[in-house]
Amino acid sequence: MSGRLVRRVLQEREASPQDPAAAAEDGLVVVEEEEEEEEAASPRRVAARNPFDLLDDDDDEAEEDKEDEVDTDQTVSYPEQKQSTKKKPTSAVPETNKKSKKKKKKGKAEPPVSVKSRDEKSLDSILEDLSIGKKPIQQKVHHSDRAAGKEIETNETTVGTSSVLAIDPKHLKAENEMRRIFGSKVVDSLENQRNMPGPSRQVRGVRRAAHNPRRTLLVSPPSFWPPWDKLMSMDLIETKGSLNYFRYVYDPSVSHVQDLFEAAKSANDLNAIAAVLARYPYHPDSLLTFADLFKYSGEHQSSADAVEKCLFALECAWHPLFGPLQGNYQLKYSHDTNKPFFTALFSHMKNLDRRGCHRSALEACKFLLSLDSDDPKGALFCIDYFALRSQQYKWLEQFAEEYQCDNSLWLFPNFSYSLAIARFYLERDAASEDVSAHADKSTAIDLMKQALMLHPLVLSKIVDKAPLKDSSWAQILKNAFFGSAKPGSPSLEHVINIYVERHYIMWRFPELQNLLKEAALLVIESLKQDSREAKDWACVRKEAFSSEKNEYSHLLVSDFSDTTPSLPPEELRPFMVGPGMGGPGIAHDMPPIEQEAGPERLRAPREVAGRNAALVFLESLLPWVDYGVNHHDGNDQNDDD
Repeated sequence: MSGRLVRRVLQEREASPQDPAAAAEDGLVVVEEEEEEEEAASPRRVAARNPFDLLDDDDDEAEEDKEDEVDTDQTVSYPEQKQSTKKKPTSAVPETNKKSKKKKKKGKAEPPVSVKSRDEKSLDSILEDLSIGKKPIQQKVHHSDRAAGKEIETNETTVGTSSVLAIDPKHLKAENEMRRIFGSKVVDSLENQRNMPGPSRQVRGVRRAAHNPRRTLLVSPPSFWPPWDKLMSMDLIETKGSLNYFRYVYDPSVSHVQDLFEAAKSANDLNAIAAVLARYPYHPDSLLTFADLFKYSGEHQSSADAVEKCLFALECAWHPLFGPLQGNYQLKYSHDTNKPFFTALFSHMKNLDRRGCHRSALEACKFLLSLDSDDPKGALFCIDYFALRSQQYKWLEQFAEEYQCDNSLWLFPNFSYSLAIARFYLERDAASEDVSAHADKSTAIDLMKQALMLHPLVLSKIVDKAPLKDSSWAQILKNAFFGSAKPGSPSLEHVINIYVERHYIMWRFPELQNLLKEAALLVIESLKQDSREAKDWACVRKEAFSSEKNEYSHLLVSDFSDTTPSLPPEELRPFMVGPGMGGPGIAHDMPPIEQEAGPERLRAPREVAGRNAALVFLESLLPWVDYGVNHHDGNDQNDDD
């Protein structure tokens, strides 16, 4: 291009400075005069550019010159148009960024269509090599991403995951469910109060450093928690088929911590266990011990905090290949180091249910059931309850059909009755929406009749536990089939007791009482016509639970109860022994905690307003408890100044 032509273009540009379309129609770009003269002496070269810049350039050029975009689109083939359409960013570019990008583009000429098409083809090959088009779930979550605290946002299941036990991370945290129930403003205000490092959380003489805890999948750690101490890690033991088997292990440098805890536990020395926690704030067994102590003392929030702290530490120790959203894992309960995770997750599930977050409790129960196929904590006997409370009726029917178990799930008392309840609510919803129910499935009344014929002992226990005080129930229980019902085996009796303890609150709904009453009356009428039907169901019951021993004796009925027995304060005094009185080598073997505990080791002060005075006094004896600064004490104020 000659310098004379450039000068003419510049003169036209100065004559109309606010007409950017004039230069675009002539196919020219305004440049500095000196640079253009240098280019006139040498052949024009296309500047090398990053292929990924095309993602932004296409959008910016379309906004600057729409007419030129129309002309270009007519020359580009259909596949390239489709590709460029997919690559447009979704977020709008601010006006200031547009202006800055226009300034940067001075001195750059628009590449020809052929060059642009080659760049797009090379971009396609690069994207194909990087596999960016794949679904996010198909990409492994790297350990560095987990350590950096990145949220896991994928909701889909991978190959090898049982779809019926797939965990939805959106419903796993209680905060998300509480936002849906009470609104974001209410929950956010409570979270701000919890994380606010106000005067009640200040420790005299120490300024707490700012700390942002890593984000986890199970819990939301507050900012005043200390950083993870890396006490434990997770090892990959073996791989069988598509399943990876894992186990928690202690760091070799702190392997003696568990021995100190076991010695303190055997001596019932809470002060020694407190010393372990003061030195290692994320020791799982010590946290679970005090979680039980707070629970039996009536301090349910303190107990839940200890459980969440334990889950936070154990989740931070996960192996890079261990992912709840992938489903190709097994964490066997037979390893002693794995047991705290099962216990903490089971307690966390119960705490979620106590707070009314039934959907979050269902997701936690699904995670607990998927950890070990042997189901050591009895998740099968409460997962149907959480499904009913969270109104996941279709999922419950799908779970009963697809989940693989030694016996058919409908033979268990909890599933036989819960499936009838789920079918009842599905039929009611279908009737309200004028949608025909599934004709190939049994009705709710038929399923309830089968449940009563298979487990007639449940009826009398529900009437006593709920309780159902209608006089008609007394007439029903006078029938010999319900009044003299026997379990038949210790295992079945134990399972029935667990079901009644866990599900009795469901039978306080009037519509379910009417369903149960109607089914019981139909059973009595059918037995009057054919008494042999009762013997047939007894044979089915005996075949399903044929063992003479209690196969579920490891499951305590109290673990499935909503009521927690309270421990009087005077019962705690035998456990509040002095440091070192529990035996030699317990507290004396611990290093000096006051010297080694930095600001991040300090505990948040506890509130005492409105609490039991005796319990506060006993709690004050624990060495890690801090009640903050006494602002009414003038001497303390002078010392602080």
